[in-house]
Amino acid sequence: MAFKVPEAKRVTFHPAFGPMDISMGNNGVFELYHKATGRTLYCIASDGLGWEHVSVSVKGSSQTPAWADMNFVKDQFWGEEDAVMQLHPPKGDWINNHASCLHLWRPYFLEIPLPPSAMVGVKGIEPEDVERIGARKLREIASQELTGVTL
Repeated sequence: MAFKVPEAKRVTFHPAFGPMDISMGNNGVFELYHKATGRTLYCIASDGLGWEHVSVSVKGSSQTPAWADMNFVKDQFWGEEDAVMQLHPPKGDWINNHASCLHLWRPYFLEIPLPPSAMVGVKGIEPEDVERIGARKLREIASQELTGVTL
């Protein structure tokens, strides 16, 4: 699915960027209320230099966005089945202009490679099932799923 901005949530004026409207395309500032966490998320979106990008911070707070916040934002700008990533670059490339801001990225022309799902966990097993099934059985199921997978 293509990168899309939640146009109805666009901020129409920003002190640093000035007036903003639909003519900016997928670039701009957006405020999203995440009902599940009760937070307003401040998002700056851009698409250029081969990348789709959204920076995310919690409005009026020094808290870092939670996983649930980032997942919510991801689904507002991309489709539920799109792979999007957070990056941890080499320390020498770190840039930290905002201590509690996280970023989502997707390259234009490359599909993001994903590891075999069994390296993460077992599909169809919910967190509340883990204790009932037991760690040994989960490892056994994951090992069976990885049989024949070329790494």
